[in-house]
Amino acid sequence: MTRRLLLGYLSLAVLILLSLGIPLGYVYSRAEREQIISSAEDEAESVSAFASLSIMAGRERRELPHRARHCAERIRGRVVIVGGDGRLLATSHALSATESRHLASRPEIAAALRGRDAIDVRTSTIGGVRYLSVAAPVVHGDDLQGAVRLIVPTDAVEARVHRIWLLLAVGGLAVLTAIAAVGLVFARWTSRPILELERFAHRLADGQFTTPAPVTSGPPEVRSLAATFNQTAARLEHLLASQRAFATEASHQLKTPLAALRLRLDNLEAEMTGHARDSLGAAMTETDRLARMVEGLLAMARMEESAVTPEPVDLDQVCAERLLTWSPLFEQHKAHLALLGDRVGQVLAVPGAMEQILDNLLANALRATPLGSTVTMVLRCPAPDRRHLPARPVWIELHVIDEGPGMTADQRRRAFDRFWRAPDAPKGGTGLGLSLVQRLAHASGGEATLARAPAGGLDAAIRLRPAPRASQGRPSRLGLPRRARTDRGAPEAAPSSVRSPV
Repeated sequence: MTRRLLLGYLSLAVLILLSLGIPLGYVYSRAEREQIISSAEDEAESVSAFASLSIMAGRERRELPHRARHCAERIRGRVVIVGGDGRLLATSHALSATESRHLASRPEIAAALRGRDAIDVRTSTIGGVRYLSVAAPVVHGDDLQGAVRLIVPTDAVEARVHRIWLLLAVGGLAVLTAIAAVGLVFARWTSRPILELERFAHRLADGQFTTPAPVTSGPPEVRSLAATFNQTAARLEHLLASQRAFATEASHQLKTPLAALRLRLDNLEAEMTGHARDSLGAAMTETDRLARMVEGLLAMARMEESAVTPEPVDLDQVCAERLLTWSPLFEQHKAHLALLGDRVGQVLAVPGAMEQILDNLLANALRATPLGSTVTMVLRCPAPDRRHLPARPVWIELHVIDEGPGMTADQRRRAFDRFWRAPDAPKGGTGLGLSLVQRLAHASGGEATLARAPAGGLDAAIRLRPAPRASQGRPSRLGLPRRARTDRGAPEAAPSSVRSPV
């Protein structure tokens, strides 16, 4: 920002200097040129008047050469005086016979011999030096007696003009330097509080509310903006703290009465018969659902309470552990759980996030999968990024694929909403599982998606960034010692998609 402000100041200063300096230089150059022409014209008229008197008195042979040499010395140029017939009367410098014969044919002398009271001004270059040529007629009354030609060198005038241009350039650079120094101070004074405010905005985005932005420096508008920003940050912190406190306290307060209610219902089970037992079972089911909902709210509250930095997590190990943990439960429900794919090594994830993500996805898949079907966990390394040497994948994908009834495209779009449940979802869900999965994936720097599985079920995909190469070993093909499998094979994996938890 400082550079842009300084560039704006300098651009405006350059525009002003050019608008003033260039016209000033041209005006001075024209004034110098007009002055030397005027001086040459005056000198030519003076010599013309003297020549007219000398010719009338018959002393032109004696007086005119002396006058021509004297005038040439004064103007540091050359003077030539010719008669009315074009023959040479006097000169301040030696002329060859050819030059003497062709004097009358010179354009400026011919113009002076043709007109009365006429002055012809021409410029030429002789020996690398620019000259100004002025010719004036020599008249007495109405009689044309001859012409006077003066050649004045203009090198002194051009040197003065060049010096003025140089002075204008040096002066412009000095002004630009001063403007740059002052502009840099002003730009820093203006931009420093804005940059500070930007840093505090990034801290606020990262969940750091402790230190307010300074409001004591910079322009009044920036100080007012900083004060407003601090008020907004304080209000946001208060609102988030209130929200977290409410969710946490409400969840904790609900856990105790729910546990007591569940205990009382268990105690009543032995005394119930017939239809009463069915109603009691339904009440116990809803109580369990409410308890899971409270646990989900607690998990979300804990996750939102503090922003945790993703750390390297061995995804292969986590998947193998969840396979061993969930396989007995799948067997009880007459289903199968399998783990396929390549070794992917470590990924960046919030501590504990992958366990929660897999638990929620597997619980949803188990509720949705029919008897005798298979739920498959698949690990994939997409095509590596060839811009890095050695090449490494940009994402690591974890898929949980079931063979259940699946979901429509509209249902998949809404599945990550809190408390949303599909109309045909099995009983027992809370609508919080996939929402928690998505939040954990985002907190880990990845994303969660749902898609249709090849067999008609759902494929839940979690994409995560691989951990830096120094923190993980080389990937290798998945082997049985590392990855346990159920005794039943699993179908080939496809893009991940999952049954809604609800």
